[in-house]
Amino acid sequence: MTKRNQLVKSLKNISKLINSLLERNLNKLKFDNIKILASNNKIILTFVAVFVFFISYLLLPTFYKQGDISKELKDELLTKFNLDLTFNQNLVYNFFPRPHFVSKETSIIENKKNIADINRIKIYVSLDNLFSLKNFNITEVILENANFYLNTKNSNFFIKLLNNNFLNANLKVINSNIFFKNLENEVLFINRIKDLKYYYDQNELNNVFFSENEIFNIPFSLEAINNESEKKLFTKLNLDSAKLQIENIFNYNDDIKLGLSTLLFNKKKSTINYKINKNFFEFNYFDELDKKKFLYNGKINFKPFYSQFEGNTQEINFSYLFGKNAIIAELLRTGILNSTNIDFKLNINANKIQNKRNFVNLILKSKIQEGLIDIDDTQIEWKDNSVIKFTDTLIFNKDGKLFLDGKSQINIKNVKNIYKFLFTPKNFRKKIKTIDFRFSYAFDEKVVILNDIIIDGKYNRKVNKKLNNIYFRGSDMQNKILFKNMTNDLLKAYAG
Repeated sequence: MTKRNQLVKSLKNISKLINSLLERNLNKLKFDNIKILASNNKIILTFVAVFVFFISYLLLPTFYKQGDISKELKDELLTKFNLDLTFNQNLVYNFFPRPHFVSKETSIIENKKNIADINRIKIYVSLDNLFSLKNFNITEVILENANFYLNTKNSNFFIKLLNNNFLNANLKVINSNIFFKNLENEVLFINRIKDLKYYYDQNELNNVFFSENEIFNIPFSLEAINNESEKKLFTKLNLDSAKLQIENIFNYNDDIKLGLSTLLFNKKKSTINYKINKNFFEFNYFDELDKKKFLYNGKINFKPFYSQFEGNTQEINFSYLFGKNAIIAELLRTGILNSTNIDFKLNINANKIQNKRNFVNLILKSKIQEGLIDIDDTQIEWKDNSVIKFTDTLIFNKDGKLFLDGKSQINIKNVKNIYKFLFTPKNFRKKIKTIDFRFSYAFDEKVVILNDIIIDGKYNRKVNKKLNNIYFRGSDMQNKILFKNMTNDLLKAYAG
């Protein structure tokens, strides 16, 4: 006789015993008290019987064989979530607070390769039918402390899960990590998953993916909805620390996929049109308010990898690029852009610089190549009086702070106007054509240090000695009187 038949027979015996006790006790009662006591005993005994039966029902899965349970749950997970799991340890059944199975050291297999190690998995099943192992219905799966190993071949693993049935079941991932590797199995970055879940949204009538993550110490959240009938993927990325939100519509119906992204940065809106296939990524980026004054385009080639972006804008705000919490500044601090595999070029032409009305006609040329970041050949005009060019530049991170070192040359077109602007005394007004110097700039402190000044090809000892006691802060540059006095002191040393 099987364990299941034994349990059913035991439940029947319990019921018979309850009825027998009830009958014997009722026969001993006086007629006047029969109704009250009988009623009370029936309620109590009925409650006890129901409770015993319910607990026994919840305990049914403990009587099933381990191998049968493992096989049925694996089949159900594969059918419902397209997850091929391997249980390396036995499944433990618990019915509190609701029926579920727990296992440790579980793996996810894809294309016969292990792509995830799960420290702990919980599989919740419905209360509807615990009598039949084959009728188990999984209602929720929780993966805890998992490590996912992804690369370019399986990078869409989490997006593909959206194609499954989450109408009556949820999937969660908690306190886990994604190790994204290159094809040489080297870890490129680690994405920490704080809380990730898949569920069915009754309003959207679609599966929803929502995840709270952290990458390079930058927290962000990502939401995705896959409309399989229209072959469109809707995503929303939030980086609160950078005040950036990106909403994206991705059409994957054809070989060349098309997309439209809307960016909201510091309450300013812009859009990106792009197309992508396995070999390249191209985009056009423009301000939604005025497309003609703000336009960027670029291309990223995957094999071999290189990228080049170009743009024209009426006005540029450098705080977006190198501000204290700007995305580029954060990436530079992490060191990810120092990889020798990155070949990145960015060229921007801007008529004006925000909050710097005296500086015009910027030609910014920047590149990240062989682990180095420079802005060589960048130039900018100071009014109509001079052109400033940069060479031998290097942007680097030191102790979590950003610095820019390099050389600069100032070609003076109208020295008379410069002297008038500075209110330089006439006896200090020497004719000057070029000024070369080395400089160091600290982005966080907004401090500029100048040295090795060469005027018209000659090194002036007096001027450089004077420079040893001078450095410019951002506030000094804004204070016109202080800036003019400091500059005139240098001109005095040169004329002297």
